[in-house]
Amino acid sequence: MKKTYKLENLDCANCAAKIENAVKEIEGVINASVSFMTQRLTIETEADLDEIMTKVKKIVRTIEPDCEIIF
Repeated sequence: MKKTYKLENLDCANCAAKIENAVKEIEGVINASVSFMTQRLTIETEADLDEIMTKVKKIVRTIEPDCEIIF
């Protein structure tokens, strides 16, 4: 399953790269990409998406506290 989310208030390209790399490390994530220009996060997984997104939210809050994931 491939899903794309809007990242609101993503302030820097470096943070986008850090988020992308951290999300790729989550068990069950096949691939992930973050586009700073479009402020989008794309996740490809075969695992439970709710569990993955709980971990993604924590990662995003740690790296970029003002950033929100829009479902």
